[in-house]
Amino acid sequence: MDITIRVEQKRDYRAAEEVTREAFWNHHVPGCDEHYLLHILRSAAVFIPALSMVAEREGEIVGHIAYAKSFVIGDDGQKHEVLTFGPVSVHPDSQSQGIGSRLIETTLKKAVGMRHAAVMIYGDPAYYERFGFLPGKTFGIAASDNFWIPSLQGLELVPGTLKKVGGGRFFEDEIYHVDENEAALFDLGFAPKEKKEGLPSQQHFLKLLSQRTPRGME
Repeated sequence: MDITIRVEQKRDYRAAEEVTREAFWNHHVPGCDEHYLLHILRSAAVFIPALSMVAEREGEIVGHIAYAKSFVIGDDGQKHEVLTFGPVSVHPDSQSQGIGSRLIETTLKKAVGMRHAAVMIYGDPAYYERFGFLPGKTFGIAASDNFWIPSLQGLELVPGTLKKVGGGRFFEDEIYHVDENEAALFDLGFAPKEKKEGLPSQQHFLKLLSQRTPRGME
């Protein structure tokens, strides 16, 4: 069946949040808060509506991706705007069909057309390397706490953009620091789901988090 990738409309909001919840539930941690993040991200100044896109199949939303502005502060104190995306979600019933890849590839191409120069994300390197993402360390860019983190990755939409920074730290907007209590209250508006612990995806997520090393200590 054909998949249509298009810009998200207000009528899609709830369906996109449902898909995001289904995609992330128990994936990184018991439960999830990514659907709440998506909900509040849309009202943030850093949100980029033109790059908030859905994957639609026969009138049903089966995938979604959201983008926001973020920045790198170079070691020289200069601030450099970059993009970040996430959450990017595909409903479990529609995963492993290339939908997530289409969402990412379509929006990255559109971002180039909008003259954005680079993207920095947190994600599984084993997945994102297929799109050309490289470890932040390749560009000398660490996380905001000045640690190297394998899940921090960058992609130059304009060649040389990140390399020219000459080293620095990546910062997401404060909107990404989700209030757990507010997220839990928001989740009450959705159908109850069981929280589970110790799943392989959660163990993999913890492994990625554990591989942090202080910058300058390598």
